[in-house]
Amino acid sequence: MLYGNNLRLRAIEREDIPRFLRWLNDPEVRRFLLMHEPLSRAREERWFEEQLSRQSDLILAIEVLVGDEWVHIGNVGLHRLDLKNRTAVLGIVIGEKGFWGKGYGREAIRVLLRYAFFEIGLHRVELETFAFNERALRCYEAVGFKRVGVRREAFFREGAFHDVILMDLLAEEFAG
Repeated sequence: MLYGNNLRLRAIEREDIPRFLRWLNDPEVRRFLLMHEPLSRAREERWFEEQLSRQSDLILAIEVLVGDEWVHIGNVGLHRLDLKNRTAVLGIVIGEKGFWGKGYGREAIRVLLRYAFFEIGLHRVELETFAFNERALRCYEAVGFKRVGVRREAFFREGAFHDVILMDLLAEEFAG
């Protein structure tokens, strides 16, 4: 496990699948993700099984301590891990909406980046987010990510095209 001040990151487990389904089938949560269609249990189970053998993805559950119990509120991951070029793509979802806007996403990203840069030895982590996802943009910039490009009108959601913002962070820029 990886620990932060207010949370911990642990490996995802098969028992988490019902929570994943609830989150990913919630239109308000899904609005900020690349996926757009409802998700079946069979498809999510297949995805989980594929993750067990993938070396290029590291997906961790985000848990926060509520009282004396750890509560799973979301997932954070490094995707397309490339150890030769020492790069990865960051992804995060806070599926429990009651925990939105409380700084848990920012803390989870910091914990994961400490691991990525100081344990795995990555040099660069990148991500994409939608221009309309202002909360995510603030979060990523607070952690140190820089805007490096825009894919103009590259994402269709809710009847309109939206820009996709490209961001990255180099190891020497990360304040930890």
